[in-house]
Amino acid sequence: MKRSFLLLYVLLVQSFYGAWCSVGGSLHCEYSSLASLHRPHSVSITEFGAVGDGVTLNTKAFQNALFYLNSFSDKGGAKLFVPAGQWLTGSFDLISHLTLWLDKGATILGSTSSENWPVVDPLPSYGRGRELPGRRHRSLIYGQNLTDVVITGENGTIDGQGSVWWDWFRNGELNYTRPHLVELMNSTGLIISNLTFLNSPFWNIHPVYCRDVVVKNLTILAPLESPNTDGVDPDSSTNVCIEDCYIVTGDDLVSIKSGWDEYGISYARPSSKIKINRLTGQTTSSSGIAIGSEMSGGVSEIYIKDLHLFNSNTGIRIKTSPGRGGYVRNVHILNVKLDNVKKAIRFTGKYGEHPDEKFDPKALPAIEKITFENVNGDGIGVAGLLEGIAGDEFKNICFLNVTLRVKKNSKKSPWECSNVRGYSQWVSPEITCDSLKESIFPEHQSDCFGLSENNLDISSGLSRSPWLLSW
Repeated sequence: MKRSFLLLYVLLVQSFYGAWCSVGGSLHCEYSSLASLHRPHSVSITEFGAVGDGVTLNTKAFQNALFYLNSFSDKGGAKLFVPAGQWLTGSFDLISHLTLWLDKGATILGSTSSENWPVVDPLPSYGRGRELPGRRHRSLIYGQNLTDVVITGENGTIDGQGSVWWDWFRNGELNYTRPHLVELMNSTGLIISNLTFLNSPFWNIHPVYCRDVVVKNLTILAPLESPNTDGVDPDSSTNVCIEDCYIVTGDDLVSIKSGWDEYGISYARPSSKIKINRLTGQTTSSSGIAIGSEMSGGVSEIYIKDLHLFNSNTGIRIKTSPGRGGYVRNVHILNVKLDNVKKAIRFTGKYGEHPDEKFDPKALPAIEKITFENVNGDGIGVAGLLEGIAGDEFKNICFLNVTLRVKKNSKKSPWECSNVRGYSQWVSPEITCDSLKESIFPEHQSDCFGLSENNLDISSGLSRSPWLLSW
């Protein structure tokens, strides 16, 4: 009987992974959620002495519960149930074949004492902590070398209580880089869904060196002035779907990364096949979607659709620098709505910020085949601030059906460009940069990533297609 159940379970897991596929050149994100898969073994955190009063430290209870449940990892997996209450804890490790379930009214609270967040080695693709040389604090919820992990519930909450960390950072009182809320390393088959994340000390969700990741139906919140509280940062990871999320934070809502300078070049682990769909949010300091600046392992096959950003600093930004090496290529951005955004589209070729003095300034990034399609904005400060690198042009940058209503009192040119080359069609205000003025149709459609798959009807000439107006 046990063998039959295990065989059925393995087949269900394989069907989940098999749902990941490339369809028509873009990542197909429909999947069969393992969150609904019955785990044959389930325990409540209260069975291990946890007290949900917001005061009692429950780190040992989480650690003991997961140690116990690990014995069922080869028997169909297990579920750790967190009921309503305030469950204070330090950092703890997850296990494979696990569902961590936060019930309605349940909040996991991060300890405000740094000693409850262990210090670990830096990531090999970074060579040091991201904000300080040396080691870094481990995330609140952590795991490595895992398979089949689901973190979900009935809109439970994970609250990092990060204000104390933000104060330590601002006052220069930290010895190590701040911790994330969730970091999963070298893991496969991950779902994070139906939760609220609050007040992360640093980045909120950081899958790094992972494969087959779904981040869905999340609310991620931090004060707009909180430092570096990125929403979701897929890093050197493949087959990632981020869908139906609402994010308001003090930094990028989503930032795609793949290692830092010589360490990322050497580790050579790219981020690829990433789909971001139906994302809404606000950031007054940073970007709705960012790629980089840590992109030394390469970033490619990125599909972004249905982004709505309001009252924010920057819509979409690509950040890099001499010394990064790597590449960003094959990015398709479709259906973007921007309301009251200072800079709609921004490329930064000299971002700076190096881990040490060992980087090679001759290691230049390749930025190419980036397509912006169906972008609409009101109350825009600058339509495009596009700065490449001298001697290393960003090329095949394409703009199709882009309408950005720039504020009349803006003193800047709506488009500012340097060391960027590509094509544009049906863009308002008109791109005045000579290197981007050449039309896409009929000769350059194949140079613009993603357009050939849309089967645009251009037989009637270069008038604007009704299809382009329908979004």
